[in-house]
Amino acid sequence: MIYQSFREQWKDQACFSIQQVYTWRPSFDKNNLGRWVRQGLLVKLRNAYYTFPEYLQEPGFHFYVAGIIYKPSYVSLHAALSFYGLIPEAVASTTSITTRKTASYENELGWFSYKSVKPEMYSGFEMRKQSGPRFFRMALAEKALLDLLYIYPFYDTVEELLELRLNEQLMQEIIQKDLLLGHAERVGSKALLHRINLLINTYGL
Repeated sequence: MIYQSFREQWKDQACFSIQQVYTWRPSFDKNNLGRWVRQGLLVKLRNAYYTFPEYLQEPGFHFYVAGIIYKPSYVSLHAALSFYGLIPEAVASTTSITTRKTASYENELGWFSYKSVKPEMYSGFEMRKQSGPRFFRMALAEKALLDLLYIYPFYDTVEELLELRLNEQLMQEIIQKDLLLGHAERVGSKALLHRINLLINTYGL
C-alpha cells in the first residue's frame, strides 16, 4: 500500500488502532505499520495504536492519547493537579484512573500510568477540548485530590500532605470543599474521609 493513501484516510483521526484499519480495509498488511514506524512516518503509542509524528507537538495531545490507548480512563492524580496548577512542578508521567487492571506504557510522548478503582469510583471528570474535534476526560480538581488520597493512603499526616506542596491560594480559589467531601462520602471509607478532612484542615479550605 502507498503510504500517502493511508495517510489521507487516517490523518484526521490523530490516534488510531490496527483494528480500525482492518475495519476500513480487511486485507491490510500490518507489516506496513512497522515499516512506516521505522521510516519515521508513524509513531507507535502501544501495541496496535499509532499516530502521526506531527501530532506529538500539539499541546495536550498526551491527555488525548491517554484516554484512547487504554479505555475506559480519565486523567487524574498528579497529572490533573499539575494541569490545574495545584502542584508546582511538571509531572513526568500522565496518570489516569481506570476500572480495568493497573497498567503502564511508554512511548515518544512519555510515560502513561493507569490506576485501578472500583466502578462506583469512576466518576468526577469532565470532557475538555484538546484540538479540533478531539476531547479528553479530565478529573475535576476535587476528584483528582480524592483519587490521589485513595490511591496513595500514606498521605495520612500533616507532614505528608505538606510534601505535596499544593498551591494554597489556588486551592482556596478553585477547590469546592462541599464537592470534595461529597466525593469522599460516596466512597464510604472512614479512612479516606479522615485523610480528606486532614487535607482540608492542612490547607485551610
